Parts: sequence; structure tokens; C-alpha cells
Amino acid sequence: MAQQLIDPKAHKQLFLDDHAIERTFAIERKLHEPTRKGPVIRPDLNMGQARVESWMAPLWNPDKALWEWWYNAHYGETEVFKNHYATSEDGIHWDKPLLGMHEWEGSKDNNIALDPDLMGVYHILRDERDPDPARRYKGLFNAKDRFLGVSPDGFSWTMLDVPPIPAEDTSMVIYDPYTEQFVVTVKHRTAWGRSVWVSTSKDFKSFTKPRLVLHTDETDREIGRERVREVVENPAYFTPPIVDDEDHIAEIYLMPLMAYEGIYVGFPNLYNPVGTIPPPRMNYTRLNQVELAMSRDLYNWERVADRELFLGVAPWDGVAYDTSQISVCGAPVIVGDEIYIYYNGYRIPLYTDLYETYNRNKELFRLDVDPAVFQDIGALNLATLRLDGFVSLDAEEVGRVLTKPFMFQGEDLYVNVDAKWGDIRVEIVEAEADITDGPVGPSDGPDILKPLPGYGRNESVPVSGDHVRVKLQWEGSPNPNFTQPVRARFILRQARLYSFWLQ
Repeated sequence: MAQQLIDPKAHKQLFLDDHAIERTFAIERKLHEPTRKGPVIRPDLNMGQARVESWMAPLWNPDKALWEWWYNAHYGETEVFKNHYATSEDGIHWDKPLLGMHEWEGSKDNNIALDPDLMGVYHILRDERDPDPARRYKGLFNAKDRFLGVSPDGFSWTMLDVPPIPAEDTSMVIYDPYTEQFVVTVKHRTAWGRSVWVSTSKDFKSFTKPRLVLHTDETDREIGRERVREVVENPAYFTPPIVDDEDHIAEIYLMPLMAYEGIYVGFPNLYNPVGTIPPPRMNYTRLNQVELAMSRDLYNWERVADRELFLGVAPWDGVAYDTSQISVCGAPVIVGDEIYIYYNGYRIPLYTDLYETYNRNKELFRLDVDPAVFQDIGALNLATLRLDGFVSLDAEEVGRVLTKPFMFQGEDLYVNVDAKWGDIRVEIVEAEADITDGPVGPSDGPDILKPLPGYGRNESVPVSGDHVRVKLQWEGSPNPNFTQPVRARFILRQARLYSFWLQ
């Protein structure tokens, strides 16, 4: 039977799923939470802003050699917001240039970017592929259905006379380089409440009817109960102002996407209600936290690492903004050897008077919360991850990872590995042997999968240290150049393997 080959020359092979792996021995798959760097844009309290948020990632402008970021600032506890603009040279330190475009309290000395009387913009993309400079920026507008607009600069917009994308109040958008189309995720309801639907377009004019791709299930409901219990019962956390005993379902509030190394990485925002807010406001007090999902075709999604949290709410420390709700702004961006993940962080549920109404001031007293916190409740934050660093395959002692077959014809073999306390070696083994009934053990079946001459463990040059990119070699042997498929068998000793590829 012909074997399906993986292609480590086209893309790095990651380990969010088992696509590249035949089997492992003494290996643990580990999800890595990014390192939180704290807030990068805070609300301007002098302007009356109570929180800032964005539903788009920063955009690189090669003409200005700057990162650009359009974000929304909410004034007081109202849902009225104004769109603002910031720039950065490094993606960490942000400036708020005085644009002089729109008046605020009698002055144009501000960074308000769009006319406050127009429809709000929720997403902006910079499209270097479009030959028409008047369409360099593409935007999605409105609080419900998403209307389409184009702009030469991100400030002056022309709305397109085309049907909007049906949506509720959340969405996300990317340009997908694999299928060369725009991909929008929107929120619609199912029996499991808020769920993720996908709509696509080749021309940013006509989008397909949204198609359901991901919703929660009973497992999410069980996990949600545990997550709510942890926050409510642990005195280190900021307890929501309303906690009831209802058995709420878990929902997916939104899901940003990232096209990365031949796959799609999703950041589903798990919405776990804690207490029902009575009329006239309705809705729920809740926890919003981020998991990981992945897909190879945009429509079939797999949750990663048994639904562990990728970005969860943090205990209250008097400083952090991510103690109540977290949501990833948009597709993370690559900066050098790191992945920059920008996210919205909220200290408390948005209606601060609920603490007074439902006698949760005792929580504020217990945690010694400064009342000024309630005027400064949401900021834009940054977390970073090593390149390819979503998931690793770890060996505490000695473990082995056997790959699926691939062609190896003269390229170099690279890995992203953390072996600062150990090392990694690699064998190149035959691919055609039937391993389904072979013995499972430290050598992956020594009588079935033999190292090819010159490419065994003894010839492999061990690599130690922490490397996002390092070449593996064999003593006395040239780069493999085989006419038939082969497999790699990585031998890890107290090491973490993040990816491998041919180049």
C-alpha cells in the first residue's frame, strides 16, 4: 500500500496534532503558555477612557517602516467607543501620534482615527497584493453584520456596495496565503450557544454563506464548571460580582485564526457564564479564556492538548489587566524568533456597579482593591512565544519520536529544540517496513526499522543547547539523498522538540 508522505521541505512539521508522527516512546506532548509582557496600550484616563481594546492585530507598514494599530477606546461604562491609532517601531513600545483629524472636547490634538459619527471599524487588513493602491487597506464595519470598506491609508474609507457578512457582535479576519482568499470567522448561535462559523472570499467583495466549524460540547461544560469553581473558591482570584448555582453551558465567544507553517492555528475564546445578570441589562458575569485549536482545511478543527488553557485569567495582583476576561486581538505576528500575541485583558466585568448591588464589595475589601481600578478596567496586552513554540514533544529521560515517511534528497535537516539539559540525535530509517505490528519499545522495533548505513545513532552528532534553528548532521556521512521515502527517528534526552524541517 502506498504511504502518504509528509512534506517537511514545504513547511515545518509541528506537533499540535499527530500528522507528522508515526509513534512515540517515553514522550509527553506539552502545551506552552506564552510569556506575558503586560499592557502595551492603556486607556487614557485624562480623556475619560475606561478601557481600550482591539479586534485586529498590529499591521506592518513597509512604507513607514512602522507597526500600525487601530484600537477602540471606551469612555466610562458606555458601549460607545471611538477608534484610535498608534504606531510602534518594535511592537512593544507604542506612540499615540496627534492626528489632528477629529475634534474631541473642542480640540483636534488627539489620535482619534475615524469619524466618531460613522459606523465603527472592527477589523483592518493591509493588503500588499492588491494592485489598486486605493484598496491597500480593507476593513469590516458595524456592530452586527459586517459591512466592507476599502481605503488607501486606513483613515479615509469608501464603503463597498456589496452585501454584508452575516454576523453577531464578534468576528475575526485574515488573508489566507494557502488558499489565496480572505477568511472571516463570525459568531452565530447553535444549541451550544455562541459558536464559530467561517465565510471566505477571493475578491473581498462576495463572501460565502457562513458555515459552522466549531462549537462546544458536554466536555466543555464539565471543564467550565471546574474553571468557574477554581476562580470562585480560590481567594487569589477576582470573584465576579454575581455567582449563581445554575449549570450554564460553555460557549465559544470568538476565534481568531493564524495561518502558520501549512496549518491553521485557532485561538477559541471559551465563554464560561458565572452568574445571570437580571433585566434590563441581561447577559452574564463570566470568564473568557483562550484555548488552542488547529485545522488543515479551515473546516475540520481539532482542540489541542486536551483543551488546556493557552491564556487563562490571572490572580489579582493589584496591577494586571487579565484577571477577568482575556481574548486574542487577531492573528499573532512573527517578530524575529518570537511570536507576538496581542490580547485584550479586562480586570473586572464591565459593569462595576454590580459589585455594590450584589454585595460583592466584600471581595474588593478582602483583596484591598483600590477604587481607581474601576476607572481603568481594560488594556491591550502582549504575550510572546518562541517560534513554533505552541506545543513540544518532551523526554524527561530518553524518548523517541518516529516520523511519518518523507523524501530526503540532499537537503539539510533542521530542528527547533530546547536541549540545554540534554541532547538530541537523529537516525534515518527505512520507511517501507510494516510497523503496525512491530514491537513497541525503546528502539521502535529494532528488527523492523533499521537505521540506514551511515545514518544511525552512533553516527549522529548530538546537539545540546536551546536553538530555534539548528542543523542535525552525521559523522562521516553526507546529507542523505535517497530515491525512496525514509523516516526520521529523533532520540531525545532531557529535551523538548518543537518542530523539524528540510531546507
